[in-house]
Amino acid sequence: MADKTDAPLLEMQNITKSFPGVRALDGVTFDLYAGEIHALVGENGAGKSTLMKVLGGVYPAGSYGGEIMLNDEVHRFNSVRDAENAGIAVIYQELSLVKEMTIGENIFLGREPRRFGVVLWDELYSRASRLLKELHLQLDPRTPVGHLGIGQQQLVEIAKALSQEARILVLDEPTAALTDTEVATLFGILNRLRERNVGMIYISHKLDEVFRISDRITVLRDGRTVGTESTKQLDEARVIARMVGREVGNIFPEAKHERGRVIFEARGIRVEDPNIKGKLLVNDVGFHVRRGEVLGIAGLMGAGRSDLLMAIFGAHAGRTTGEIYVEGERVRVGRPSDAIEHGVGFVTEDRKRFGLILDQTILNNMTLAGLPRLSGEFLTDVDAEAAAGARSMRELRVKAPSVFTVAGTLSGGNQQKVVLAKWLLTNPKILFLDEPTRGIDVGAKQEIYALINRLAREGLAIVLVSSELPEVLGLSDRVIVLHEGRVTGEFKRAEATPEAVMACATGHTKRDSG
Repeated sequence: MADKTDAPLLEMQNITKSFPGVRALDGVTFDLYAGEIHALVGENGAGKSTLMKVLGGVYPAGSYGGEIMLNDEVHRFNSVRDAENAGIAVIYQELSLVKEMTIGENIFLGREPRRFGVVLWDELYSRASRLLKELHLQLDPRTPVGHLGIGQQQLVEIAKALSQEARILVLDEPTAALTDTEVATLFGILNRLRERNVGMIYISHKLDEVFRISDRITVLRDGRTVGTESTKQLDEARVIARMVGREVGNIFPEAKHERGRVIFEARGIRVEDPNIKGKLLVNDVGFHVRRGEVLGIAGLMGAGRSDLLMAIFGAHAGRTTGEIYVEGERVRVGRPSDAIEHGVGFVTEDRKRFGLILDQTILNNMTLAGLPRLSGEFLTDVDAEAAAGARSMRELRVKAPSVFTVAGTLSGGNQQKVVLAKWLLTNPKILFLDEPTRGIDVGAKQEIYALINRLAREGLAIVLVSSELPEVLGLSDRVIVLHEGRVTGEFKRAEATPEAVMACATGHTKRDSG
């Protein structure tokens, strides 16, 4: 790594970025030296990806505050191409390779060597071959990318970035889909790049890897820089404490739930990735939830939380195996209508894609899943439907002129209330809530927290998934933690500390985390 007496290769100073109703970045500072691997860590929503999109030109100059400096010169990027021309390459979790094209074609896509407009294929493959050999990758550049495993595709993405002579390489969760052998290969490449004075920003939830590969660690929390220190001066416990270092506070209602008998149980749930043969997104997960209980499911992005709920509900594209029991009886769920019939409701994490028909009225959205209960033998009871919708609007305090208001015109909080009302009108026995407060303001959040608490007091069994750890801890009677598709810990409310839960979320078992 370059001597710290040298100027940083990159400085991001006082970076601020806002979206409607949300300050995603609030005065963030970050720097990077040539030949350094600088880890950027934080909870989901801490601002890591937003900061890298500012650096990578996804958010153009003028849409954020602060300055980006490369080698002491201010740079303003108006596009991804501007950032690439300045020597910045960002490798996102979702790879950008064209699977129908060869490795060589992907590496030089849009920058093919040409003469008089004609692609010089021999030169393209010769250059690609040299680049792959430099990275110690035993791959034929004429192989279609679709024939490679996801780990090899990740390494090709790195080769593509280096073909642009990147001075700064950003890796966002680079090992999420890699085997241990592929991780070792990747780390070997990163160490060679370090020797070539490439500066690297390494984003990962896997703290053991962060400590193996990085020189320094910066922690972000709630869009702010918590601090930066040498990796040698830190340990995992201190980093976790900085990631979660905030009190749950008083915005959560006091949970006084009288838990009854087990109403729902899942055993040995396994979910296969529909896009990657042999990869399990959920691996042998089981849990139960009692009447009147809120069961929280914690974990970091990619842990399998949403995949688990989608699979149980019959809505996952991947092959699912396991057993589901409702009130002690085994039930078979092949599609969402089966789950609804057995008393399962599901508020999905993306309300606009999966929860609402935005160009339909509040009433139509509210009664969509529960319409059979409001229908006559042949025709819908229109009066009963309207009465049910109006009653739900009052009970959930949906702010709109009437039930005939179009759902797409509502605020995020009111849209979420409509989704909740839709499932409550099915009279469920168990309600899955996946990110129930994502993208809504604090006032609407507190109303939904109060509703969750009330529903549990009334005897509904609730399974809650949230990327906001305080939300899970503040609402749940019991918490299970997933890491890479497996359960790594289970906690009663009193023992579910932020540090213990985050330790399990980053790969420790409850036993390891103390």
